[in-house]
Parts: sequence; structure tokens; C-alpha cells
Amino acid sequence: MTQSVVVQVGQCGNQIGCCFWDLALREHAAVNQKGIYDEAISSFFRNVDTRVVGDGGSISKGKICSLKARAVLIDMEEGVVNEILQGPLRDVFDTNQLITDISGSGNNWAVGHKVFGSLYRDQILEKLRKTAEHCDCLQCFFIIHSMGGGTGSGLGTFLLKMLEDEFPEVYRFVTSIYPSDEDDVITSPYNSILAMKELNEHADCVLPIDNQSLFDIISKIDLMVNSGKLGTTVKPKSLVTSSSGALKKCYKKPFDAMNNIVANLLLSLTSSARFEGSLNMDLNEISMNLVPFPQLHYLVSSLTPLYTLADVNVPPRRLDQMFSDAFSKDHQLLRADPKHSLYLACALMVRGSVQISDLRRNIERLKPSLQFVSWNQEGWKTSLCSIPPVGHSHSLLALANNTCVKPTFVELKERFMRLYKKKAHLHHYLQVEGMEESCFTEAVSSLSALIQEYNQLDATKNMPVQDLPRLSIAV
Repeated sequence: MTQSVVVQVGQCGNQIGCCFWDLALREHAAVNQKGIYDEAISSFFRNVDTRVVGDGGSISKGKICSLKARAVLIDMEEGVVNEILQGPLRDVFDTNQLITDISGSGNNWAVGHKVFGSLYRDQILEKLRKTAEHCDCLQCFFIIHSMGGGTGSGLGTFLLKMLEDEFPEVYRFVTSIYPSDEDDVITSPYNSILAMKELNEHADCVLPIDNQSLFDIISKIDLMVNSGKLGTTVKPKSLVTSSSGALKKCYKKPFDAMNNIVANLLLSLTSSARFEGSLNMDLNEISMNLVPFPQLHYLVSSLTPLYTLADVNVPPRRLDQMFSDAFSKDHQLLRADPKHSLYLACALMVRGSVQISDLRRNIERLKPSLQFVSWNQEGWKTSLCSIPPVGHSHSLLALANNTCVKPTFVELKERFMRLYKKKAHLHHYLQVEGMEESCFTEAVSSLSALIQEYNQLDATKNMPVQDLPRLSIAV
């Protein structure tokens, strides 16, 4: 069994991480009722004997004593991490896993990347090494961060390069939250573009998620709850609403509920690593099968059922409907429409009591309506995990390597150029040591090259699939 380490960077990364650990514990508690420390739990948790002084002795078999998350929490402000340490998850982390500062990065990529990067490099590395040493077979680093702020974008991508240098064999999966147009950080286009260059160069797989699509999903759930048409009861232990019940209060920006959707995505993504299944998918298989060219490693994710994640009394969708939903615009965690764009490859990760025949039947049914590149017409990767999410009979996560991510990058570049043409706010970045204007020009040309690659693929969209001549066999 392999292990993975989660690295949460910045305010957004730590809030999503907190939701992930909460849901993962609930999921294992529902399955593992005898409290035995098994391989499933060991993939993301250590079992520690708290009576041993110091780091605590790890116990690889037997009863669960005290679970510690395989995680490193980094933030240059103390607020969110302190909140986690005072909350119900306080025993899952210890001070050996935390790195905080008090000043914050001031929404400036350069401060996060150049200043805090060099200041905390050794400290971060030591904690990462220590966490890695507790793993028998470290397979994957999950980095969770946002693109718009200073710490998430700057320090988050500094860390990515560091992981590549120090652990070159270990896969780097990045969950990146992209800012919406109405973002409250004016400098977020700069931070996002500078971070994009690092993601292009140092990540194995990136799951771009956009705040606006999460907000739209939550608004729809809200509408369902309040319309009364589909039943007005929300279960108290809902997986999308937080324990404080963000839906009932109807916050203007219900970040708790939005973070929970991303946490559910990570739960589904890691389910094969954590539980048994008739068709398990290793995390490194995702990168292997879905990333045909190193730069094109951005995967658009969709999750179903989504509107029933609110546990509203929505009639359970039939299995086939769930597969159809995964390809519809409303279920994407990025404002994108994969159905009308070009697929390079697609992975379907199913949980629950679903048969392989159901999977194959739905792929055959959906195939005619989806466009795949001519050289990869059979570009499907599938996995079946027998344990469904808590409160559901089955669920599906679809990961698409699809040219529909391009508009997100184009829009990001346009927002960047609007500021950059006026040289607005540039002085804040350039007064940071080691930061030069060439950093901006290199970052924008890196993004332009990426957009160009997607353009070239899109240009092949309606080309006929060629039947290549086969070798004739002499009889």
C-alpha cells in the first residue's frame, strides 16, 4: 500500500485541507467500525502511540491509538491554522507539521515566492522530509493552494519546485483554486500568471477549479433548499454544508460549502488509494494515462451527484443520469463545456456498487456525443472503488484532459494585460529583492505558449479519423 502527503498552503489551501481531513475521518469511521489501523487508513494517516515522548512511536498494526494526518500546513498568517488547532481536528495535527508567520504575504506573489520562500526553505524541507520518512512507500504529494493570494500562489509554487528537486520520483498533484472576475484581490491576475508559469514547469497534474463555478453550484443547491419543491429538509450531517450549516444561514459567500465540494473531489480522487475496489486506479496512473504531453497536464473535474450532495430530498438519480451529468456544463468545477471541446483523454472514477458492465455501457452510450483527438479515440481510463461516499449509494468523478480549459487561461491573460499595460501595482512586486520585470514577461509568454498548444489541438477538431493501413500478413 502506498502513502500520500497533503501540503496545504495559504488561507484557502488550509481551509480546503481542513474539510478534506474532516470528511476523510468520517468516511473511514463509517467503514472501519472496529477501530483497527489498516492499510486503507495508513495511506493518509499515521497511527501514533502518544505515550511515547517526542515524536510519538508509530504503530503499524493493531488498534488505532491516535491518528495523525500525513500533512504539512503552511501559512504566512496564523489565523486559519490557529482556528484548525482550536477546532475538532486539533489532535490530527501537531506542531511538527505547521509553519506559520504573522505578517502575511500581502497578496503579493513575489513576497510569498522570493521572500518567504528563501526564509522558510530549510524549515519547510525538514518538515517535508520528516513526513516522508514516516511513509513506507511515498507515492504522491497533494498541494492545495489558491492562485489569487500571495502565500498560496507564491509560496505554493516555490514549494512545487522544491518538491521536484528533493523528491523527483514522487508525483506532484496540485489542486489550484482560480479567482473569479469579482475577486476581492486586485492583484490576483498578476499572482495567477506568475504562479501559472511555475505550474507549467513543475507540476505533474493540475486540477484547476474556479471560484465562480463553485459559487454557482452552491447557489443552485441554495435555490433547491429554499424553493421547497424538492423537499426542504437538509440533513444535519450533510457533506457539502459545513457543521455550522452554511446553507441555512445563506451567507453571501458560502466558502465553507464551496470548500467542501473541493474536499469531496479530493476524497473521490484518493478513494482508490484508500479503499478496495474491483478496478482500482493508482494515483500515478492518472498522470500516466491522462497527460500525453508534459505541458498539457490541466485536468477539468466534474463531480456527480452534486446537487444531492446537499442531502436535499432530491430523488436519487439513476446511474445513467449520473454519467450524463458528469459531462454536462453544470457539473464542471471550472466554467467550461467539455462536450463541445476536444478530449485528449478522460478518466471516470466510480464509487459504490456499480458493475464494470454499467461503466462500459455508459461509455459506449456517451462516446458518439464526445469528440476525442484522432490519435486517441479510445482514451478512457476507468476505476471502480466499492466504498461509496457517506450518505450515498454511488458517485462519479470525471477528470477530462480537454481543450475546454483554454478560455480560463485566455481570460486570465486578458485580465493580466489590462493591469500590466498600465504598469499598475507593478512597483509593489519590483521592490522585492530578486524580482524583475522579466519575471512578468516570461510568465505571460509561458502562458501564451500553453494557449497556443491548445489552439493547435482545437484546429484538428473536425478532422476525420484516419484508418491507418495495417501490415498485411502473409498466409
